[in-house]
Amino acid sequence: MSSRRRTSSGNASEIRGARLTPEKIDLVAERFRALAEPARLHLMNALREGERTVGELAEATGLGTANVSKHLQLLHTAGFVRRRKEGLHVVYTLADNDVFRLCDIMCGRLEAEFDVRRRALA
Repeated sequence: MSSRRRTSSGNASEIRGARLTPEKIDLVAERFRALAEPARLHLMNALREGERTVGELAEATGLGTANVSKHLQLLHTAGFVRRRKEGLHVVYTLADNDVFRLCDIMCGRLEAEFDVRRRALA
């Protein structure tokens, strides 16, 4: 299986073989499982606007604070968010924006599938 590595300019610069060993497959599947819960995607989407506390994320997403904390712990363990202590609060931020590239790819696929179905039904 091959993958494209992008440079910081965003151009496809190199194609290299990325052998997926059973161990790598397990790790990738673990990360995808973390993204499979819509509440976690809502939390990460809210973090696109910048750092937030658990309370701020609960308010932004409509989720309960205990639920937000549980999901943030999982996202932190999976490496999708970072956290730091600020006084009595823990502040969360995105580790990076790579997850949204995955979302963009999936949204593109969904739009293409929708277009095919729409044309078939027309």
